[in-house]
Amino acid sequence: MKKIFYTEKAYSRWLILMVDQLIVTWALLISFLMANRFEYQEFFTSESLWYVGLYSLIAIVVFVTMRIHTGIIRYSSTDDMFRVLMAVTLTSIFFGVTSKLLVLPKLHLIEKWLNIALIFNFFISTSLLIIFRISIKHLFEYLRKDFQLEQKKEVVLIYGSDSASILIKNALESGAESDLKVLGFVDDKQDKVNKSIERKKVYASSQIGFLKSKFSVGKLVVMENHTDVEGMHRAINICIEKDIKVVSVPPSRQWLDGRLSLNQFRALRIEDLLEREPIVLNKSNIYKELRGKRVLVTGAAGSIGSEVVRQVLSYNPKYVVLFDQAETPLHELQLELEDNFLGSLTRVFMGSIQNEKRLRQMFDLYRPEMIFHAAACKHVPMMESNPMEAVSTNVSGTRTLADLAVEYRVDKFVMISTDKAVNPTNVMGASKRIAEMYTQSLSHWQPFTKFITTRFGNVLGSNGSVVPRFKSQIEQGGPITITHPDITRYFMTIPEAVQLVLEASAIGNGGEIFIFDMGKPVRIFDLAVNMIKLAGLVPEKDIQIVCTGLRPGEKLFEELLNKEEYNIPTDNAKIKISKVIHHDFNYIRNELEELVSLASASSTNQAIVRKMKDIVPEFNSTNSLYKGSEAVILQ
Repeated sequence: MKKIFYTEKAYSRWLILMVDQLIVTWALLISFLMANRFEYQEFFTSESLWYVGLYSLIAIVVFVTMRIHTGIIRYSSTDDMFRVLMAVTLTSIFFGVTSKLLVLPKLHLIEKWLNIALIFNFFISTSLLIIFRISIKHLFEYLRKDFQLEQKKEVVLIYGSDSASILIKNALESGAESDLKVLGFVDDKQDKVNKSIERKKVYASSQIGFLKSKFSVGKLVVMENHTDVEGMHRAINICIEKDIKVVSVPPSRQWLDGRLSLNQFRALRIEDLLEREPIVLNKSNIYKELRGKRVLVTGAAGSIGSEVVRQVLSYNPKYVVLFDQAETPLHELQLELEDNFLGSLTRVFMGSIQNEKRLRQMFDLYRPEMIFHAAACKHVPMMESNPMEAVSTNVSGTRTLADLAVEYRVDKFVMISTDKAVNPTNVMGASKRIAEMYTQSLSHWQPFTKFITTRFGNVLGSNGSVVPRFKSQIEQGGPITITHPDITRYFMTIPEAVQLVLEASAIGNGGEIFIFDMGKPVRIFDLAVNMIKLAGLVPEKDIQIVCTGLRPGEKLFEELLNKEEYNIPTDNAKIKISKVIHHDFNYIRNELEELVSLASASSTNQAIVRKMKDIVPEFNSTNSLYKGSEAVILQ
């Protein structure tokens, strides 16, 4: 409709003249009726109609002579309005003089109200002609601004054609502040493609490139937690290749006051590209496990530990003890929880798991019933050059905490381990495997405390992980550094990993190692490429990718199972139980005592690593100075 009325081309001057004539003719008829008190029976006579025709003829001559129809009406000025006034004035004068000079039969019937009619007509005609020009001028200005605003709007596609996608479309179209124009929907379902929903066409993802070239599509809008994960990722990958931005919006239940705000739009994050189905939890089981419990979280200030705290608090525990030695992160977490009115459910206790006396004080004070053990040294290169610290924290600290859990009759002890503990090739992975062996054997040795191990791969966004590092390198203009072009890793988001930790804690009966479905392994080179593209840059042009070589102890790929282990399923498709060889507790305890003694005595790295390999026979150092039978001291 707007395109019909709005055009940059000026309307024909003869069309303007015709409209002017219709206005003055209609004004004269109304004036005659008003002068005759709307007694139209006397008005509709041949004489009166003759006067109307005469007036119209005079008006045409005067209007053409004064050229009031030749200006571009949308640009009418004060001078144009004055010319209209003069044209109507001259028309009235010429008509009055001419009508007096003419002698018609029954003229007396009209003469008695002709003068009054001319006065009415002067004001009505002048007003209508000026109002017509002002209205057209303002209407054009409104349409011009509206048309230009429409032209400036960014053309977007919406992924999906379900009710949620329609809600997004309606929200974007009804939002006055929206600068987005919805072109249509993207959905590969055969029964939807090329159909229309609320006058918007449904396109296949293969048509995205064509739509960008024809309609200048600038964005694809996706809803978080969309059920069609595979199709959505297919469309997202095409958009990344075609340099189309992808933004996500929260589910409609999270919209503010039922309306989608542009502030709720967020750029696509790298974790959104992980091809995994949403996690479905048995929340009733978790609720039964945690409700009213005294819960301890070690490493509470870390990326995993802090998320454990947040999620545990949602299940109404009696309180959660936040245990960590990192002062500033612990303080920041405390402030965050206080801001969310959860401070009354938390107890902050600062200390190290290497300090048995401090741990005992905390157990005496808070008497935890459930422990989530997330405290650990986790960086592979750092632990490779500091095996003493890996043993002191990951092995000795875990042993001390586990022994106290048994002494204080804790119900469950959930240890957060890593896929690097499987067939370890580095000190960090071996130290976590030894901790797994100790807690497993302890679980079978005593009857009360149930020890549960959860094992998963890398988490996106954790402190010191690859994603924040790549992001920082991109912000600095590059290059992005990776260790090997073919290196792969399993990835999970932090909330996903913690959700599965809580589920495992609820279904575990003690002695199990739970492994999580991490999806497909991700090639780190591809991860770097996608992060560069998500930043709106071109890989190898704007940002270089440089291979630096494998670091000490680093694997090309990670494993979730030892070669002697196998999986059995659980009720949750995302969680499996690894069946492993059970170790004799007394044997493991004695071996650990020797290892911890070596670390406590500040023995050489060579001696410590050799003892770790005795305990974990599958520990085979890779790309490391410890490789082979002769370990070398790392300075």
